[in-house]
Amino acid sequence: MRRIVVGVWLVGLMLSARAEAQQRPLVTEDPETIGSGLVLLEAGVDQQREIFYPLSGLTGNLLRLPTLGVSFGISSVAEIQVDGGLYNRLTVTGRELAPLSAVLNFTGDRTTSIEDLVVGTKVRLLSETAGRPALGVRFATKLPNASNESGLGLDTTDFHVAFLLGKTVQSIRVVGNVGLGILEDPTQGDQQRDVMTYGLSFARAVRQGLEVVGEVNGRLDVRDGVPPPGTESRGAMRVGARFTKSTVRIDGGVIIGMTSRDPSVGFTAGLTWVFRAFTIP
Repeated sequence: MRRIVVGVWLVGLMLSARAEAQQRPLVTEDPETIGSGLVLLEAGVDQQREIFYPLSGLTGNLLRLPTLGVSFGISSVAEIQVDGGLYNRLTVTGRELAPLSAVLNFTGDRTTSIEDLVVGTKVRLLSETAGRPALGVRFATKLPNASNESGLGLDTTDFHVAFLLGKTVQSIRVVGNVGLGILEDPTQGDQQRDVMTYGLSFARAVRQGLEVVGEVNGRLDVRDGVPPPGTESRGAMRVGARFTKSTVRIDGGVIIGMTSRDPSVGFTAGLTWVFRAFTIP
């Protein structure tokens, strides 16, 4: 495990409407949805240092620009989410022998690819009350858009399901996730590896429109034996801030890796906009 560093928070860029349902710069999912007929658009940029790709054996500094997401409020309790990215660039600082290092197809010390696409559905099962947290469930599938020839992709399709809890106490919003990830073995496509996914986040309002946020989020390999490369335990801390003005939110944050495969440190900033796009009959 990497040394956990005391959080630093940065002000950045994003949103409003059902504000508790919007995530950036966090990745832990709130059980609240964006609302019927609303569309949420978000874009951001990440810079992560000393990240390791065990399947290709590459170590380097990763730039993701832009990270993109869109959510559609298909009812008052459900939304459809699509997340991905157009350009990932790894500046390679180290190489080692790995299962797919022989298929790498790039020259020099830089490799690029698009990002895997994630399609998900979130449903709020119970609304929050004074004595009960909100409860939701999310199903998501990761599609293999990033190429393994670039060293940045696994060329696998994964499935995730998670239960979501959220409760607001005075000025603090606390959200928890726990679930199951079914990950395809990238070295043998006819096998899979099951992992437990988790997340715990907070958001504290410090003044009108301004929140300080933080989380721990990742996955744990819970099966016996050595996990296939690319399916190991992963985890990261995020700390940051977000400022909401009308229907736009600006956010920024710091990413701190918790395993040897995660970045030693990273930075993220983004912008989110929510607007009414259609009416549900």
